[in-house]
Amino acid sequence: MLIKIIKKIIRKYRTFCDRILPKYFIKSKLLSSIYYLFFSSQFKREHHAVLVGKVKHTKESLKNKDSFYTLIRNIHRLEKGLLMRPRRDIFALDFIVETMNNYVTIFKEEDYLPNSQVKWVYDVLNEYFSVTGDHPVINKQRKIFEQTSFKVSITNKHSLPYKRLEVDKPAISYEDFYKLTKYRRSVRWFLNKKVPHYLIDKAILAANQSPSACNRQPFEYRVVDNPELLEKITSLPMGVGGYRENIPMMIVAVGNLDAYFDERDRHLIYIDTSLANMSLIFALETLGLSSCCINWPDIEELEKKMEIALKLEKHQRAIMCLAVGYPDPEGMVAFSEKRNLDLIRKFN
Repeated sequence: MLIKIIKKIIRKYRTFCDRILPKYFIKSKLLSSIYYLFFSSQFKREHHAVLVGKVKHTKESLKNKDSFYTLIRNIHRLEKGLLMRPRRDIFALDFIVETMNNYVTIFKEEDYLPNSQVKWVYDVLNEYFSVTGDHPVINKQRKIFEQTSFKVSITNKHSLPYKRLEVDKPAISYEDFYKLTKYRRSVRWFLNKKVPHYLIDKAILAANQSPSACNRQPFEYRVVDNPELLEKITSLPMGVGGYRENIPMMIVAVGNLDAYFDERDRHLIYIDTSLANMSLIFALETLGLSSCCINWPDIEELEKKMEIALKLEKHQRAIMCLAVGYPDPEGMVAFSEKRNLDLIRKFN
């Protein structure tokens, strides 16, 4: 009896905190922070993950000088400087030393990065030092670059800013692409047929071409089809109870918050991952596979289980789950009529 009374009191308190209290704490940012500090734990995991990622990034950048994400970000910044019109004779003075520190430290180990990205880093730095003018800071770093030799596969094609040619444009009409967008629907019924890993790799290669802030690509894909692990993962998202036993593969998109040096970029794991996910989903359709986007709400109990199941680090967060498989032609999909154009678009 006492336990029931206590539970009832707790439920009433939670309802009070969730429904009544908020209106008294919206008058200022400080009051809102006080509310989430004392009366709600909804953002605790995000706060912790963002801070852990920031500390990890800063530690690697300042102490070890070997931050992969810092190097990639800075090489992308150099690329933007190289393609500017008009291009300045002297630029990147505020980050070229940091870039070279990371370059020298990271590339001490052979094949530290995928070879294509190694070549991109090398080519951009080589071009930068070739076109920039005389300046003490640049001259010193140029000398370090010339004295540092790393194994880079040499090809005639340089990984540098370039002009897109009409001849390279694929012959895909808008009409065909729009048909694909309408054909793609969330599929919940799959054939009892194993999904080849090489097809998933092809789809991820397409997703890998998606835009990403400073090319950092702060995400990774955990592909699960081991029966035991699949059973654990499919039991976690909400809304899959009626068809989860039918899912042959689950892909969990995971964001890496150690890609950023500042809290201002904390939302990019969601933006960049979502951009990549849409390309992934369309690519799957071209390969004869279908998918179902599964919402992953921020619920602490489920977050903990996902963290344990996938062995996630504290700076990593699950972004979205995708059920993947060969679609059952007899299975139905929701019509899901979309909003009218005038309701989602405004010019100026």
